[in-house]
Amino acid sequence: MENYKAIKLLSICIILFFSTSIAEASTEDFNIRDYGAVGDGQTLDTEAINSAIAAASKAGGGTVYFPTGTYLSYSIRLKNNIHLYFDQGSVLKAAGKGDGGQYDDPGKGAGNQYQDYGHSYWRNSLIWGENLNNITISGPGIIQGENLSRGFYASQKWDEKGIPAGNLMWEGGGNKAIALKLCTNVIFKDFTIIKGGHFGILATGIDNFTIDNLKIDTNRDGIDIDACRNVHISNCTVNSPNDDAIVLKSSFGLGFARATENVTITNCQVSGYDVGTMINGTYQTKEGHLVPDQEGPTGRIKFGTESNGGFKNITVSNCVFDRSRGLALETVDGGLLEDITISNITMRNTTNSPFFLRLGARMRGPDGVAPGELRRVSISNINVYNADSHFSSIISGIPGHNIEKVSLKDINIWYKPLDSAQVQIQKKVPEHIDAYPEPAKFGVMPSYGFFVRHVRNIEMHNINVYHLGEESRPGIIFDNVQDAELHNVDIQKAENAAILQLEDSGDIEILNTEGIKNQTQKEAATKSFG
Repeated sequence: MENYKAIKLLSICIILFFSTSIAEASTEDFNIRDYGAVGDGQTLDTEAINSAIAAASKAGGGTVYFPTGTYLSYSIRLKNNIHLYFDQGSVLKAAGKGDGGQYDDPGKGAGNQYQDYGHSYWRNSLIWGENLNNITISGPGIIQGENLSRGFYASQKWDEKGIPAGNLMWEGGGNKAIALKLCTNVIFKDFTIIKGGHFGILATGIDNFTIDNLKIDTNRDGIDIDACRNVHISNCTVNSPNDDAIVLKSSFGLGFARATENVTITNCQVSGYDVGTMINGTYQTKEGHLVPDQEGPTGRIKFGTESNGGFKNITVSNCVFDRSRGLALETVDGGLLEDITISNITMRNTTNSPFFLRLGARMRGPDGVAPGELRRVSISNINVYNADSHFSSIISGIPGHNIEKVSLKDINIWYKPLDSAQVQIQKKVPEHIDAYPEPAKFGVMPSYGFFVRHVRNIEMHNINVYHLGEESRPGIIFDNVQDAELHNVDIQKAENAAILQLEDSGDIEILNTEGIKNQTQKEAATKSFG
């Protein structure tokens, strides 16, 4: 019996010893203060931070710990198996031109002109990594990028032609808060980015990427997911009045076309209030917005503009748009945009088209590539209030290249009034086949609810559209549309205007639609209903 007790006691001690050892090993931190970081917001801490990362890498990986303090830094170089942890009260501050150093050289880059400068280089960033595995950045701290360039639009002055005056980026400057290229198994969680430069996050060619519970209040793009696979974005709040909040792209920045695919975006909020006012909780709108296209607050979720590789197998659900542009799905550089499901979205104070689906032929990429395809898109359970009616909702392909198989279900939209005496309503909407895709480029649309052109096989079921004041335009225009269903559609009729107007469109089934008797228009026709 005594031997049994001794063996049992020894076993317990061994278990406790190994449990403690494992716990100690798993919680070992590489505290940047142990490597010389000061954290007073004035002393340059770049070398100390990179020394802590190098030490962690030499040990096979580990957590590089940022305790409370403000750490002034130029480029931080990630390595394999590194976890940057920003504790409560810690601030990583991007150093400026006069702080005694410079950001890393941009590097070789993409080697082509098929995308803008920001999408072509990664190393001139506050935090960057290339060809890495197992990277985590987390914790409740803050990344402050006020000294990062906003790219071509960092200047606060415009010349008489409306072109940004001055600035690109000071020599040795940086233009992104975080940039990753060709990495796998990446996690971003819980931190805040304030004024992230041209991109708060630029992820190019990343596989297995989780972004959760970030707060981003920034002066250009919030999160850019470019040519990435297996991405999960959840519980994020992004305020970006001057550019897009969460944007999926598929540029030629890697030197080849690669689709962005297998992506979920859920439980997120995007907005276009003044920079900094989301973080401080005031949500102000007094500041003039220097949007690159000068067309008002952006702050939306978008697929495109860069679209060489296309977009596949993507869901967007349970998201809130507030004082931003609407949802944009664009493929204009030859990529496929297909198998997309969007559901449970609310939008309020939408500053252009609630829905903008665009298949175009800008073709910014290698020669010999054909225009892409946009197909198999399902949008359902959407509520939109106080949308700008200048542009309606636009679903538009180009001649010879139709958008195909679009389903719109259970959608309610309230459009704010249009002062028709103050604007020029388009009688014939230009095609703009090779133009930059943006609703305002088409001018004021001739319909206030939906403008649908070069589309084959579209379902519109349980759709309600209202105008909140005087309106003189038709509710819906179909132009070169084939095989459409309007079931249980209620379009508030404008005085002296049709509910539905067809132009060279046929095989249109109308059922239980307010103001129009049940019928099928088989032959292609130009006529009005209601």
